[in-house]
Amino acid sequence: MNFERALCWIRRDLRLSDHRALFEACQMAKGVALVFVFDTTILEKLKDRDDRRVNFIYQSIKELDQNLKDLGSGLITLYGDPRIEIPRLARQMEMDVVVCNRDYEPISKERDETVEATLRTMDIPFKTFKDQVIFEGRELNNQKRQAYRVFTPYKNAWMKKIDKEFFLEYTPDYKKLIPIKEIKPFLKPLSLKKIGFKPSSLWFSAGEVSAELQLSRFLNQIDHYKKNRDIPSKEVTSELSVYLRFGLLSIRQLIRQIIELKTEGAQAWLTELIWREFYQMVLDRFPHVAHSTFKPEYNSIEWSGTEQMFKAWCRGQTGYPLVDAAMRNFNATGRMHNRLRMITASFLVKDLLVDWRKGEAYFARYLLDFDLAANNGGWQWCASTGCDAQPWFRIFNPVNQSKRFDPQGKFIRKVIPELAGFSDQDIHFPASTNQETQKKADCLIGRDYPHPTVDHNLQRSLVLELFKK
Repeated sequence: MNFERALCWIRRDLRLSDHRALFEACQMAKGVALVFVFDTTILEKLKDRDDRRVNFIYQSIKELDQNLKDLGSGLITLYGDPRIEIPRLARQMEMDVVVCNRDYEPISKERDETVEATLRTMDIPFKTFKDQVIFEGRELNNQKRQAYRVFTPYKNAWMKKIDKEFFLEYTPDYKKLIPIKEIKPFLKPLSLKKIGFKPSSLWFSAGEVSAELQLSRFLNQIDHYKKNRDIPSKEVTSELSVYLRFGLLSIRQLIRQIIELKTEGAQAWLTELIWREFYQMVLDRFPHVAHSTFKPEYNSIEWSGTEQMFKAWCRGQTGYPLVDAAMRNFNATGRMHNRLRMITASFLVKDLLVDWRKGEAYFARYLLDFDLAANNGGWQWCASTGCDAQPWFRIFNPVNQSKRFDPQGKFIRKVIPELAGFSDQDIHFPASTNQETQKKADCLIGRDYPHPTVDHNLQRSLVLELFKK
């Protein structure tokens, strides 16, 4: 199909390389322009004017715009409701087709259906493509032709079906980009201030170049990934989640890099990437999980945790050092190590008996790499309400988890320096020490560090009764 002009609408794919929609646009049209919309339906709901994600996106599209200028074109940036802005721009620029990569969140699918319907009234086709996952929709079904509900069979099917055709590289023909002089009337750069936000500090650099550098660094140490990935004091995780979330790296590129690597580290990381696809599939095919439990019977649980308990968890003031260190570090950076996500989530739900949805919303507000599918899937896994979730009777002991994954207390000491004087044994639960030990450590419990908010053994029995009902 040949068109004169195509509009490529980028959303969570802020790159030029291995970009499916841009590749297809260049294949079907003589000229292609790129547009990004600062979506007011999302931005107006954000509570923090220094939101890290908005800053990350803003810096990333600045780099993308410069890359396009180096190629003789530029990035059109708009501010508004894309359901209105995309059709309006397509009409103004006399576009023959609008293309984009598919999104699987319920609200995003509704948005795209509205855009498609509006464009249809204008006789402008709207074409979407698979880009952010390897398998989508019904490409993977069980023997009953239904969606998988358990991860291991899903992974086995994923590994059995994977083939080069699913991770081909889509290199756009950049010569098809519409020259900057032709789109100049539509190039109206937006500042953070103009869209109602202000700068904030990020714990690593935005942009496609930084994503490639981080991928290279991780691949150099991927063989150690499985052995050390659960130790928060060690820098061995990929740190690629935010780049993958905003599409600064292609999932196909990651699969191409590791699919042939047979080391334990590479295979463990591949499993994590498949977990990501599993949760995307769950959200796509069971959209009710976005606002309720995957297993309906658990919607009726009456969580007894108090607002005071929830606030103590949010502030990192629970009296359980590893939980507190994880939350304080998260508040400062928007970053949360995966093992710490499991420990903090389990503690909120199964020690403090607070509704998991409150924790999910708190993470959604501050996570730099926030992704609805992964966040919802992870929280429902920890709360035992989700798809292939942790059994409800499996309850993390926060002290034992601390001893196992931060044995010398390195992470705790880094984030909570007032606990640094305790021994490697006592730092995991200093409330169990006597006054003399606390004085020696120069940290009195109740004065310099809070008393435990709850007794783990007591809360364990309460949550077991809660689920038995």
